[in-house]
Amino acid sequence: MVRGNKTPTSEFHLLGLSEEPELQPVLFGLFLFMYLITVLGNLLIILTVSSDSHLHTPMYFFLSNLSFVDICFTSTTIPKMLVNIQTESKVITYAGCITQMFFVLFAAWDHFLLTVMAYDRYVAICHPLHYTVIMNSWLCGLLVLVSWIISALNSLLHCLMLLRLSFRVDLEIPHFFCEVKQMIQLACSDNFLNDMVMYLATVLLGVGPLAGILYSYSKIVSSIRAIPSAQGKYKAFSTCASHLLVVSLFYGTVLGVNFSSAGTHSSQSIAVTSVMYTVVTPMLNPFIYSLRNKDIKGALKRVLGMAVSDFGENVNSVLEKGTGSLAQEVMLHSFLLSCVGESFSLHHQPYREQSSLTHGNLPLRKPIQGSLRACHLHLMDSGNLTRVSEFLLLGLSEERELQPLLFGLFLSTYLITVLGNLLIILAVRSNLHLHTPMYFFLSNLSLVDICFTSTTVPKMLLNIQTQSKAITYAGCITQTCFSLLFGVLDDILLTVMAYDRFVAICHPLHYMVIMNPRLCGLLVLVSWIISALNSLLQCLMVLRLSFCPGLEIPHFFCELNQMTQLACSDTFLNNVVIYFVTVLLGGGPLAGILYSYSKIVSSIWAIPSAQGKYKAFSTCASHLSVVSLFYCTSLGVYLSSAVTHNSQSSAIASVMYTVVTPMLNPFIYSLRNKDIKRALKRFFVVAGTQGTVT
Repeated sequence: MVRGNKTPTSEFHLLGLSEEPELQPVLFGLFLFMYLITVLGNLLIILTVSSDSHLHTPMYFFLSNLSFVDICFTSTTIPKMLVNIQTESKVITYAGCITQMFFVLFAAWDHFLLTVMAYDRYVAICHPLHYTVIMNSWLCGLLVLVSWIISALNSLLHCLMLLRLSFRVDLEIPHFFCEVKQMIQLACSDNFLNDMVMYLATVLLGVGPLAGILYSYSKIVSSIRAIPSAQGKYKAFSTCASHLLVVSLFYGTVLGVNFSSAGTHSSQSIAVTSVMYTVVTPMLNPFIYSLRNKDIKGALKRVLGMAVSDFGENVNSVLEKGTGSLAQEVMLHSFLLSCVGESFSLHHQPYREQSSLTHGNLPLRKPIQGSLRACHLHLMDSGNLTRVSEFLLLGLSEERELQPLLFGLFLSTYLITVLGNLLIILAVRSNLHLHTPMYFFLSNLSLVDICFTSTTVPKMLLNIQTQSKAITYAGCITQTCFSLLFGVLDDILLTVMAYDRFVAICHPLHYMVIMNPRLCGLLVLVSWIISALNSLLQCLMVLRLSFCPGLEIPHFFCELNQMTQLACSDTFLNNVVIYFVTVLLGGGPLAGILYSYSKIVSSIWAIPSAQGKYKAFSTCASHLSVVSLFYCTSLGVYLSSAVTHNSQSSAIASVMYTVVTPMLNPFIYSLRNKDIKRALKRFFVVAGTQGTVT
């Protein structure tokens, strides 16, 4: 195959369900009707549950989440299909396709929510006396949160795996949305690893929840059979009927699609059958829960009755003011409709009309080492923006005699970082005295530091050893994603540790009550979620940019700011997002740390004895040193990049917070902390005695 045909393309073509022109109006009307019913029905379920206090129970909390997921799921696929039919354009951009696939994969959230609802029914029927104790608000929120995290990580994994594949130019996808299996099959490059990941995820996230549902219902059936009266059996089973129907419909359609794809090789028939679980099932869920559930029906009647009465009062008040006021209301309503229609027509022009860029009107940034000038010439030759397959990482220095020195220095630094942070984790885990919130957060910080350095340093060492500066496009995006993930996670964990010190010093008597294991776990979990969402947002923003072939990155890893500056396309939106996120996730945690320490200092000043002050402050000394080191190096890199336009010096300065800070953290906590030093001594003594015995 010709090399040029395997470059990542900027757009795909969605063929849809049918290419016959006479069927397009029918398909448009049918799918618009189903989409409106789906959104309206599920919105009614959410509004009913939120407005009726009788439905503020775990079962209906999970149901409202399921309705929300169904709205998001259908909104990912159908609107794009409707726009394509209306504009007679089948085009979807590469970034748009990846984004659609990410949110389509949120169907895994449906799996988990149905499993969680099955568990809720199991507890309600098998353990009715302990139901409110077991299914408390904390557990319900945590179950939904964990379901969301697993689904997001699954989507992120598949999308990152897809970025490593190459596709033909003007690729035609025989589907009405970007489906992961179709995309993998249509790739030009080797997709063995993608297939393995997809099958593994299917087994874990498909069969796992199904096994949980079957286990729950086996226990429910055995409990119902033990009920003596027929009326009691019917009443117990009726609480599961709606959920059982939804589960049967969901898994029945999914299995039907899998069997049809295995039995037929026609992509068009597979696309038609996939309509069942992507469109029909979310549309039918509200009807199943409203028609077979007396609580929902009663609540719906109350909500609709209140709405009708409010509407009648409003109409009467308008009519009492005269016809002129009513006419004004009608005119205002018509004006709003016309604005919405005009906005829709403006934002849904055909893709080619929106994206026709030439070298004359392309917004160019300040050239960095002449790369953008070369890019501009490339655009003049080719006339369009293409995606590249690899970049070149220039590293810290291009002088040959310095390469062995850099290799030895960074290898020793990396080994010290990994060994030191691993020792902290092992010391905390092996010593019961360190099973406290402060050391739990410290072990998480050590894990993040290992991951952070492992994202950047090994690739640099490999490049020096192999004398190759190349990094693939997918590898660069992956490195950017994980460096952002662990960098922001470091920042948030330091804020959580500052809060822990604030509670320990300012509220010592309530410390164990406030900083309970659930809150500690939740704080770490939320930190991971925020970091993952930020990382995903930034990587998706980078995907919309175009780069020049043979682009040289004057850094030792793919850093977000450098990637944005070296892009050929317009980066205004990327810069806005970067600055906004920097203020939010940089300034926010820093403000939290400063506030915590202001309260800590005021509490320490109130302690009468000097010994008490020293003892209280000594518990914060290590954390304060790490915070100072982290923020000073980060600010130093920022200021050095702002003052000097030399990218090489900025790269050298960034070594401080990417390599040096994670290496020094274990030393700061072990040398300045008696508990850690004692735990490390015990650990080495135990390890030595076990080695002697063996």
